[in-house]
Amino acid sequence: MPTSAALRATAVLAATAVLVSLAGCSDNGGKGKGGNGEKDLAAQKLDWEDCPAPSAAEGGGASPSPLSGGTTWQCAFMDVPRDYAKPDGDTIELALIRAKARDTKNRIGSLLFNFGGPGGSGVTGLPSLAANYERLRSHYDLVSFDPRGVGRSVGIQCKDDKELDEYYAQDSTPDDAAEEKTFTDSLASFASACEDNSGEDLPYVGTTNAARDMDLMRRVLGDERLHYFGISYGTELGGVYAHLFPKRVGRAVFDAVVDPTKSAEQGSLSQARGFQLALENFAKDCLDRGDACTLPGNTVKEIEDFIVGLLKRLDKKPVKGIGNRELTQSHAANGILQTLYSQEYWKYLEQGLDDTDGGNGELLLSLSDALNGRQPDGSYSNIGAANTAINCVDSKARFDMAQTKAKLREFREVSPVFGDFLGWGLMGCSEWPVEGERDTPDVSAPGSAPILVIGNTGDPATPYAGAKKMADELGKGVGIVLTYKGEGHGAYNSGDKCVQAAVDAYLLRGKVPADGTVCP
Repeated sequence: MPTSAALRATAVLAATAVLVSLAGCSDNGGKGKGGNGEKDLAAQKLDWEDCPAPSAAEGGGASPSPLSGGTTWQCAFMDVPRDYAKPDGDTIELALIRAKARDTKNRIGSLLFNFGGPGGSGVTGLPSLAANYERLRSHYDLVSFDPRGVGRSVGIQCKDDKELDEYYAQDSTPDDAAEEKTFTDSLASFASACEDNSGEDLPYVGTTNAARDMDLMRRVLGDERLHYFGISYGTELGGVYAHLFPKRVGRAVFDAVVDPTKSAEQGSLSQARGFQLALENFAKDCLDRGDACTLPGNTVKEIEDFIVGLLKRLDKKPVKGIGNRELTQSHAANGILQTLYSQEYWKYLEQGLDDTDGGNGELLLSLSDALNGRQPDGSYSNIGAANTAINCVDSKARFDMAQTKAKLREFREVSPVFGDFLGWGLMGCSEWPVEGERDTPDVSAPGSAPILVIGNTGDPATPYAGAKKMADELGKGVGIVLTYKGEGHGAYNSGDKCVQAAVDAYLLRGKVPADGTVCP
């Protein structure tokens, strides 16, 4: 999902587990001189090898473990044009990962995954989530990649680990002129660091180029059409692909769908509303458990007021966190957001709020670290840098201080808890050194094969209404809507048998569900 730039424009992989390390692969991606054009690049042969441990930019950790039955993960690099306007110019390398299909005789092809962000590493994401897609591996090679600017695919680099600790701890909801100056100075400093360390790559990391990369990937992998599973931001990437290459779309699924019609401001407001709803649902669930709920309050409003008050207290005085790091207001808001991506994490939210109220911010800080890509050893993946870089090259929106302050009241009305954070986040690209490409993505795809578009009624990050908007924009007969009545970000990984059966039937047998199907 394209997250708001609030809380320093960080992102989360859809369905990422909290407090666990991801596994990944491959050697360090780099750049080459003198490409021979897309035709020659499409003829390249990939050198698949066993995957080593992931790089720091991918999040670190151990090499991916073999799948059930002993299938090992294989990794490779693929050359793509750095600038598609100059296909004979410099090339860059994209990191890929795959697990081969179990039934090679009845293999359909490759099924390409993007798990969201933008900025999430598919090379680490796919192995960590592969158990959820094992049924699909019966007839597909499961394939994912680090999009350009991410992980080992010439990952964008900005500040170092120590600087990022300071950056993510800073106040992201300034209250006076001095704090406003500190806030804007920090945005300028971050953008300057990105330009110093990755300036030559910043113009080329957008979604349009990533979609072109996927079509080149399709050709190199030997597939006539692209079979695709996009989650969160991956649905926007898939929509842009379908617009550019409608005749090359195979069987495609969009889950946790981004609304392609919303501007950056509208998208942030929608997320504020979605996270507020998720928080209210969390509070209702807590109250339903009676005395087992550890939070103060007898109504949803009282629990909400408790959380707002806790954040205000942290704004004035942080509490003990991990080691010599304190839990600041920004960290706490980040940690709360992280837990709302899945109902399974609500127990961590309750405990984290209760602990913090008692002066122990360790759990909420750990949750914030997970969202920001910080590892226990203090190193960071490049998910935050990549998220900012991709969002800012995609979107033309550039909000100044006056424009942002004029919007805060509306954001606060939509969400008393998250309004300030997401409202101030509008300035995330205000100091960016590269212009944005467009206001909203064009995903119209006349002539495309059907695309299954799944909306979750309780999704906080990509609210349900976006699924219908995506289907409408894809075009009549292309976007097929399936509704999941549930909580959390995404539907297929919820475990709902109705959703999984519909998706499996389409991807494995080509059976398109009826438009308007509702699960469960």
